Amino acid sequence: MRLPLILRKLFRRRIVLGAAIALLVVVFISLFAGWLTGFDPNETAVRERLSKPSSAHLFGTDELGRDLFARIAFGGRYSLTIALLTAIGSTVFGTLIGLVAGFFRRLDAPVSRVVDAMMSFPDILLAIALVGILGPSMLNVVFALVLVYTPRVARVVRASTLVVRELLFVEAARAVGVSTARILWRHILPNLLSPIFVQASFIFAYAILAEAALSFLGVGVPPEIPTWGTMVAGSQQYAHQALWIVLFPGLAIILTALSLQLLGDGIRDLLDPRLRKSM
Repeated sequence: MRLPLILRKLFRRRIVLGAAIALLVVVFISLFAGWLTGFDPNETAVRERLSKPSSAHLFGTDELGRDLFARIAFGGRYSLTIALLTAIGSTVFGTLIGLVAGFFRRLDAPVSRVVDAMMSFPDILLAIALVGILGPSMLNVVFALVLVYTPRVARVVRASTLVVRELLFVEAARAVGVSTARILWRHILPNLLSPIFVQASFIFAYAILAEAALSFLGVGVPPEIPTWGTMVAGSQQYAHQALWIVLFPGLAIILTALSLQLLGDGIRDLLDPRLRKSM
C-alpha cells in the first residue's frame, strides 16, 4: 500500500485529520519557538508580573513576569523530547523482551512473570518511586518512564509473537535451517510492526501526561527546566489571581496528549483488518 493511499485512508476521518494538524502545530511552535516568540523564556520582568494576555504578551506573564507563550513554546521542546525518548526506549526494550518471551518457550514463563509483576504497580506510583530513588533530572525521568512503559510493549509483542511463530512460513524457515536471529529479524518482526507502532503512539501520549504529573507532584524534572508540568506545578498557588498561568500550559498538555491518542486510534483502525472496512 502506497504512502499517499495510506494517508488518504488515515485522514478520511476528520477527527484524526484535526488531531494530526493540531499535533503538527504544537511541534512547529516548539521547534521554532525562538523565531515565533521573540522572548527569552527565563527572562524576568517583575514589574510585569501576572500581566493579562495582551498584544505584547499573547498568553500573559507568570509570577516572575516571564512571557508565558515563550515558556510554553520552549517548554514544548522539553516535554516532547521526554515523551519521544520514552516512547523510543520503551518500544525498543519492550519489543526485544516480547520477542524473546514469545519465541523461546523456556524463557516465556520467567519473563512473563517479571512483566506481570511490574504491571501490577500503578504507573505513576512506580515512576514516583524510581525518580525518588534516582533523583529529579530529565534523564532520570526518561529512564523511569521507560521502565514503567516497557512491560506494556513487551506484553503486546509477546502475544503477537506467539501467534506468528506458529505460522507456516516460520516453520518453513526453520526446516531449511535459517538461523534463529534471521527468523526473528526477517520473518517475525516485520509482522509485528503494526501493534508496535500503535503502542508507541499511545506511550508518547501517556509519557506527556506522566511527566506533567511527576512535575506537579515535585518529583519530576528540576523547576528551572520549563516543561509544561513544571509550569503548572510552579504556578498553581497564583491560579486564583491569574488563571491563565495554569490554563495555557494545561491546555498544551491536554491538546497534545489528546491529539496523540486520536492519531493512535486512527492508526490502529487503519492497520486492523477487522476495522479497516469501516474506514
